[in-house]
Amino acid sequence: MSTRYPFTAVVGMDDLRLALLLNAVSPAVGGVLVRGEKGTAKSTAVRALADLLPEVAVVAGCRFSCDPAAPDPECPDGPHESAPGTARAARMVELPVGASEDRLVGALDIERALGEGVKSFEPGLLADAHRGILYVDEVNLLHDHLIDLLLDAAAMGSSYVEREGVSVRHAARFLLVGTMNPEEGELRPQLLDRFGLTVEVAASREPEQRVEVVRRRLAYDDDPAGFAARWAEDEGALRQRIVAARELLPSVTLGDAVLLQIAATCAAFEVDGMRADIVMARTATALAAWAGRTEVTSDDVRQAALLALPHRRRRNPFDAPGLDQDKLDETLEQFKDEDDDPDPGPEGPSGGGGGVPPQGDSPEDPAESPESPDAPESSDASEDSGSMEQPASPAPGGPGERAAVKAAEPFRTKMLSVPGLGEGAAGRRSRARTDHGRTTGSRRPQGALTKLHLAATVQAAAPHQRARGRSGRGLVVRRDDLRQATREGREGNLVLFVVDASGSMAARQRMSAVKGAVLSLLLDAYQRRDKVGLVTFRGKEAELALPPTSSVDAAAARLETLPTGGRTPLAAGLLKAHDVLRVERLRDPSRRPLLVVVTDGRATGGPEPVALGARAARLHAGEGTASVVVDCESGMVRLGLAGELARELGGTAVTLDELRADSIAGLVKDATAPSRRAA
Repeated sequence: MSTRYPFTAVVGMDDLRLALLLNAVSPAVGGVLVRGEKGTAKSTAVRALADLLPEVAVVAGCRFSCDPAAPDPECPDGPHESAPGTARAARMVELPVGASEDRLVGALDIERALGEGVKSFEPGLLADAHRGILYVDEVNLLHDHLIDLLLDAAAMGSSYVEREGVSVRHAARFLLVGTMNPEEGELRPQLLDRFGLTVEVAASREPEQRVEVVRRRLAYDDDPAGFAARWAEDEGALRQRIVAARELLPSVTLGDAVLLQIAATCAAFEVDGMRADIVMARTATALAAWAGRTEVTSDDVRQAALLALPHRRRRNPFDAPGLDQDKLDETLEQFKDEDDDPDPGPEGPSGGGGGVPPQGDSPEDPAESPESPDAPESSDASEDSGSMEQPASPAPGGPGERAAVKAAEPFRTKMLSVPGLGEGAAGRRSRARTDHGRTTGSRRPQGALTKLHLAATVQAAAPHQRARGRSGRGLVVRRDDLRQATREGREGNLVLFVVDASGSMAARQRMSAVKGAVLSLLLDAYQRRDKVGLVTFRGKEAELALPPTSSVDAAAARLETLPTGGRTPLAAGLLKAHDVLRVERLRDPSRRPLLVVVTDGRATGGPEPVALGARAARLHAGEGTASVVVDCESGMVRLGLAGELARELGGTAVTLDELRADSIAGLVKDATAPSRRAA
């Protein structure tokens, strides 16, 4: 077994270390979600926590880690009434992002269950993590069906495996710890709320602290065992402090005044539900125990709010997590008990990660402490010259470029989908063959059987019963009889936005509405688990503003700062999109693309811009790319250029008004592929 990096050797990141330690003291806090950029030692700190946890008493030989003092009466390995107990180290189980459902919850031997009536069950990762830590790196990339199983287990404290009338249940109570890079996409709100605490981490900008990080890491890589030995004393002291805090925890009192502060804080920040109040109460109690006190103070409530509330205040994926600390202080002061001023305990918590012990004899750690727009292009003076509306104010960058405008309020959009039946990653947009969904047929299993089609299996086995010497009531089933159920569900797609940012879009002051529409489509892509990309075109060229990613909030941020102005190089935008899709087909051939072109259909600049635009559109049509043109043309007189572009693309045109889900005018269902248009 490899030597883990010591927890006490982690430099800085006080909030992260405190959040992990509080969960070690009181697992009822509910786990930790660690958000931060790549390369910030998120995984290192989480893995190091496992070595600090006290040993766990388990029933000898039980695969489900039953407590000998209170064994699970429904344990598949039970009963354990008189089974001996033994002690082992607490486990930290890692859930890979690409894990199968059977690997997570366990698997039943369907062949033995049908033929012999025997519940032969192989435990999964949830059973291994019982009474320990379940760690999910890149938790935001976890498939939806695995997230659903995690939610069920976290809510009920148990895992159920049910297959064709055969069911197994076992306890599954674990400390859930997840790490993620927000640039790669956000978490579903349901799972986000299941994490008790959240911490934002970032690399220090202080040169001295960065030097210390590098020095320790190099020393660890050169001699892991020797490095760990140098920190063994600090690790032992921290382990003993966790045990002492656990023993003190039941004696900590949570007064009515403190409870009122907690409730008032949650109400002031308008968090949904009551889970935030409960998590804050448990966190504040753990903070008091960690500081060696038996009474919770206002400082504990403040620190608990900073850890438990930021991720619960988000109303949509484009909201940045955070907490207004001035408002927090005002709320706490308003409901503060006059007598709430006890003497602080040893090493009491201070704002931003207090209570973390010193890091041994190492040098004292120091305190932690836009892309530029394109060059301006000349505006297309001939476009919209007759408009009665005033153009937007020029940006400081020079004539022809206008400052970025704020997006209008997003709205719920109509369903846009790719026609046909795909086989891409699980999502919620287009029809696809998936592991989950409605059963549409059966086939012979390729590899391990995961979803049994019972009727097809019985039908395959029935003709051979006499030849197999069947004598009793049971069905004689062989491996060749088993049939895998084929299912149809929904997949996530690559939604590539091609946004016209030329002068014609700004001259009529409609860019705010256009940005609002794109923002609405991005929100829809987030909910349907799509990848998104953003291409913009203006002036003389097109730009890949955001390569395809799962982070829709990154796309929203690029959209917000998008300037406008110049001519309309429509062909350049479509050709850039074609290059992006060509590369993505090589990287992820199973993920089908949906091209969303947001424009008024004009094409100006260069020789024969209209013909070039049509030729570029036919490139997409020839490759069968599903497409939608969002027609941004406005005014009394409309040229219908966006509709002509949609016909060249072999797709569908929809106006901004028709894009709304509550619109009566449009009924957009599918982005029609060229092959279907031709038919």
